[in-house]
Amino acid sequence: MNEARGYRYRSGPLVWALVIAGTCLVLFLFQKILWLVLPFLLAVVIYYLLLPMQEHLVLRGVSRAHATNLVSLGAFGVLVGGMALAFPWLAAHAVGWQESAMRYLQGGLFFVVQALYQLEGRFDMLADAHVSTEFVRQVAELIDSFASKYLGPLAVGVAAWTPLFLLSPFIAYFMLRDGSAFRHFLIRAVPNAFFERTLYLFDQVDRTARLYFQGLLALTLLDALCLAAGLWWLGVSAPLLLGVVTAVLAWIPYVGSVLGCLLVVLVAATDFPEVPQVAYGAIALFIVVRILDDFLFMPMTVGRSLKLHPLLTVVMIFVGGAVAGISGLMLVLPVLGVIMVLGETIGQVLDDPRLMARHLHARQLRQAVVSRDLY
Repeated sequence: MNEARGYRYRSGPLVWALVIAGTCLVLFLFQKILWLVLPFLLAVVIYYLLLPMQEHLVLRGVSRAHATNLVSLGAFGVLVGGMALAFPWLAAHAVGWQESAMRYLQGGLFFVVQALYQLEGRFDMLADAHVSTEFVRQVAELIDSFASKYLGPLAVGVAAWTPLFLLSPFIAYFMLRDGSAFRHFLIRAVPNAFFERTLYLFDQVDRTARLYFQGLLALTLLDALCLAAGLWWLGVSAPLLLGVVTAVLAWIPYVGSVLGCLLVVLVAATDFPEVPQVAYGAIALFIVVRILDDFLFMPMTVGRSLKLHPLLTVVMIFVGGAVAGISGLMLVLPVLGVIMVLGETIGQVLDDPRLMARHLHARQLRQAVVSRDLY
């Protein structure tokens, strides 16, 4: 073997060029079938959450199918029980939340109008354009026409996506029950000479996906702690809750970050209506955390979990956004990690003369066996 001769395979520029090109191609294709990719991605998350419990039952002697049924029923029971307990509390506080939402919305609008008034006082061009008055008019029109213009398409979108996301637990169930059988089915199609490498490939792909989600949770924790600490220092109410909510919203690149920043500014502007510097400080805090997220936290957590160079991590995030938009930003790192494993494994196989010789010899033996009675 190559390892026995002290040789260790290292990916070259050609392999990495193919890995990056393959990542871009997969992201482009995923964008076209996003209706299936997102439910499947959620199913993978559910799979990795339930897998340790299933493996524990299997190690205790329970069959895989029975263990899958027990874990799935248990998770379903916990979900239904949690919803049953939470529904009365949500119903009791729904009116209060609606009033709070309107209060925060009014506080945010007051903050924006005050900021526009200040800008008009400094810039004659904005004052001549009556920017603040035009803004108030457009907001009033938006509120009046919101139901007729946006509620219908929003309801149609929710109705279209809800059945697709209901596929996620269904897919996760069969991944738990038949995942090993599917791997065996694929392995049977692999030539015997590459059997060990194929097992290694499946193990590394599984490890890459698991580490990605672990890194994502670590990234969320870092974001939540930084935002909560900054908001607490600014004096904003419920800093920990806001930090957690905005960190989870950041899973949706761009859109989630904008929504999180808007939420923080609304709360800060409502808590301190006469001190706009607090809202400005919240905006600055959010921008700083997002910069740290893209250039420090992401390479430290998700990038390190996938064993990616920090520079490659940052560059591929921008490449994924350019190729496939928001879906590319969400999927670029796990896709890159999986294709990186595939590329390195194929490179190891093609670079190993002993494996290629074994495969060629096996083909020659099969050819001799099937053609023996032809002469």
